[in-house]
Amino acid sequence: MNSCMWWLLNRTYKYWPDSLWLRMLYRIKMHRKLHLRHPRLYTEKLQWLKLHDRNPLYSVLVDKYEVKQYIKDQLGEEYVIPNYGVWNHFDEIDFDKLPNQFILKCTHDSGNVWICKDKTIFDKAAAREKLEESLKHNFFWWTREWPYKNVKGRIIAEKYMTDDNNDGGGLTDYKFYCFNGIPKLILVATGRFTDHFFIDYYDENWNKLYLECYARNSDFVIEKPKSFDIMMEIAQKLSKGIPHVRIDLYDVCGHIYFGECTFYESAGFCEFNPPKWDAEIGEMLKLPS
Repeated sequence: MNSCMWWLLNRTYKYWPDSLWLRMLYRIKMHRKLHLRHPRLYTEKLQWLKLHDRNPLYSVLVDKYEVKQYIKDQLGEEYVIPNYGVWNHFDEIDFDKLPNQFILKCTHDSGNVWICKDKTIFDKAAAREKLEESLKHNFFWWTREWPYKNVKGRIIAEKYMTDDNNDGGGLTDYKFYCFNGIPKLILVATGRFTDHFFIDYYDENWNKLYLECYARNSDFVIEKPKSFDIMMEIAQKLSKGIPHVRIDLYDVCGHIYFGECTFYESAGFCEFNPPKWDAEIGEMLKLPS
């Protein structure tokens, strides 16, 4: 697509009807037609869910501040990563009251995370620029991920933690793909903030599955965590009654923490390798009638 077309889309995307915009965006990103009347592929079904599955609870589950109270109510406070504060704008943060290490993130988007391992050298200017820019945008509009539409944009500070596998790349992330309350796939993300970031998929019996989505596989088999059965139970409980959601959990030296809920993997535009997995995961996802 040429630059003139992108310029036009960037200025008109909010005015497009949801269905028409998703059809157009799917064509651009996936290089094929989006079938919404009879979706078969996983990426197609995620677009269908954006349009037709609009449970108000989802907006609570994607709000990185509000979801913590929900997790406290459902599981207990011990599963929640502690907060140091929540603010409407970056300049409201009193860094003197924060510990030497912490995490900053926005409550209303995905992936905008700032890690501070040493407050004396933390680049506040860069963090301020990116976080404030994020606060100006509604995460819903470009990819039409409905749960984010009415989430209030704020900044939270969380406790910085490491785990037994820590190598400077952050916590090992266990992402449970749940379908109507049943976890069927587990994505393990390691080395996220390093040059050796890997994602590896496993089935519910911890057999490695050789597929890639937004990063490459590692060349080793990750040992099944001792807390695996407990994490499976948590994922089942949190996903009960939901056609599809990804439940992200951490095992921090034997203590399980909730990470976040994701309803649309890669906004529904993940190009699987090999491509057959788009259909195979699509079979796992049964759409509500």
